[in-house]
Amino acid sequence: MVKVFAFDLDGTLTQHKTALDDKNRTILEKLAKQYTLIMVGAGSCIRIHNQLGGFPMDIIGNYGMQYAKYTLDGLKLVRDDVIPCADKALIEEKCNIIREKYNFTEYAGDNVEYHASGCVTLPLLGTKAAQEDKLAFDTDRKKRRAFYGEVCELFSDYNVFVGGSSSFDMAPKPFNKYYALDLWCKENGYEHSEVIFVGDDYGIGGNDESVYLSDFRFVCIDDYTRLDEVLSSWL
Repeated sequence: MVKVFAFDLDGTLTQHKTALDDKNRTILEKLAKQYTLIMVGAGSCIRIHNQLGGFPMDIIGNYGMQYAKYTLDGLKLVRDDVIPCADKALIEEKCNIIREKYNFTEYAGDNVEYHASGCVTLPLLGTKAAQEDKLAFDTDRKKRRAFYGEVCELFSDYNVFVGGSSSFDMAPKPFNKYYALDLWCKENGYEHSEVIFVGDDYGIGGNDESVYLSDFRFVCIDDYTRLDEVLSSWL
């Protein structure tokens, strides 16, 4: 018996980094009448909350490093784990190995982006690359997936994802979306069989892949504008 719907955000409910539209907001409102809703995101809880236009639902952020509950007073952060990067010089060195091997030695801005949570981003075109260059770089992700395994080996202390349009995102182990959702189920008394996860980034290196390959039931979204069609059985 399904009791919970867990959602990815970008590409699943919205266009990447854009606001939740009225159509998909209405879908969430209909589901919320029958099921518990939870957002499982890669970004911070407050960024996800704002992108959802303040939709009343609990949010798991930063691959499980953050957890926020929606209350009558607004979003309340109840967990905020931080794992500082222990050796930035080593991170830079490893990033340079990838850059030199695959000819990404010319880039705009910084070599690495460090996040407050302890997550790390390797932006192949640099932190200040033009948006049009990033969007055109690797639309089908084949370029990055060709050496994704090598990045995983170099950064063995991290879960690595083919992130955005031109980067690799890394979360300190054990944090990923499967870990986050499994922990949430344990804390809230749900079995995996009672949860459906809805996501779009389920391919190799995708940040939904860990859930897709697990025992959670997974509903694939390949076009967020057709969310109502894909979820029609539950609406």
